[in-house]
Amino acid sequence: MNNIFDPHIRIELSKRISQIQPNSQAEWGKMNSFQMLRHCTENERMLLREKRFRRLFIGRLFGKLALKSNLKDESPLGKNSPTHPDLVIKEQGDVEKEKIRWMNLLEQYATKSRDSYEGFIHPFFGKMNHDQVGKFAYKHIDHHLRQFGV
Repeated sequence: MNNIFDPHIRIELSKRISQIQPNSQAEWGKMNSFQMLRHCTENERMLLREKRFRRLFIGRLFGKLALKSNLKDESPLGKNSPTHPDLVIKEQGDVEKEKIRWMNLLEQYATKSRDSYEGFIHPFFGKMNHDQVGKFAYKHIDHHLRQFGV
């Protein structure tokens, strides 16, 4: 299964990110290209342990099961999946700057050891280990790049 900790995967994802344009249209969902980029940079900051978001009650009930379901195989994440309220982006901004910011964040995964995810708690899925973070990060990124046709 593809994993963000694989350097070849990060290169492929960066190439896809570079194709996003200010006028790129989503094939589903409500976000424009900037909002998707910012949503993803904030998600990377969370997965890289730079930023924390409050734990969601619904995640306490169903998070572990949802994580297992999402990581069981190569299938992509479902369209129009729910988003943590703090990751819903309303503002507008510079698409080119946000693409660079996101690609720079992706490179930080190269610095993360297995031990660096000890005690990591995702706000919906709950406790996640290094491998789970790697697989989920890839699936989340791929989901949003497919959303914008790249």
